Formats: sequence, C-alpha cells, structure tokens
Amino acid sequence: MDEEEVIPILRVRDAGVAVEWYARLGFLQQWEHRFEPGLPVFTEVARGRVRLFLSEHEGDARPDTLVYLRVTDLDAVAAEFGVRAEAAPWGRELELRDLDGNRLRVGAVGG
Repeated sequence: MDEEEVIPILRVRDAGVAVEWYARLGFLQQWEHRFEPGLPVFTEVARGRVRLFLSEHEGDARPDTLVYLRVTDLDAVAAEFGVRAEAAPWGRELELRDLDGNRLRVGAVGG
C-alpha cells in the first residue's frame, strides 16, 4: 500500500535555475512536464523521501511561501549557503530564501 504524503508546490520563474538552487540543498530533479514547447514547466525535486513540486505556472502558488524541512546535515547546509544555524527552543535551525522569494526554514533532525 502506498503511503499518504503532502508535497508542497512552490512558484518559480525559471524551473531550470530553481532546480540548480535546490540541488545545493541536496535535492535532485525527478521529472519535468510541460504541456507543449514554450509553455511553463512543472517539475519535481526530491531529497530522499522529501519532495517538492516547482511550478512556473502563475496560478499554482504564490512567492513568499514558507516550507519547513528537517535534515540530518544542518551544518553542511549552513556551510553551503554561508549562514549559521541558530538555537531555538525546539532545536537548531536556519532560514533560507530561494531565488524566487520562497522561504525555507531548515531544522536539524532531533533538534
């Protein structure tokens, strides 16, 4: 039986550029769809079992969306983006903003 899941959709202007940015977070592109050449791209990126849909379609999502990710390699993510993880009452985390203004709060697995 397949497991249920939630997959956030983030609005991006250029899916190719966005896929490269998310690769810095350890995401790999899984597939890409467009209804015909020249139309907007809808694509999926995944980091293990964590998946995000990235969409160039204007009506799919709004910029400035916030997604919370828990990762096992928070210090490596912080180093990749040149930021520091901060202590919060619930654990260590950092916040990133992708090239399209979407916010990603990244926390350490286990706090």
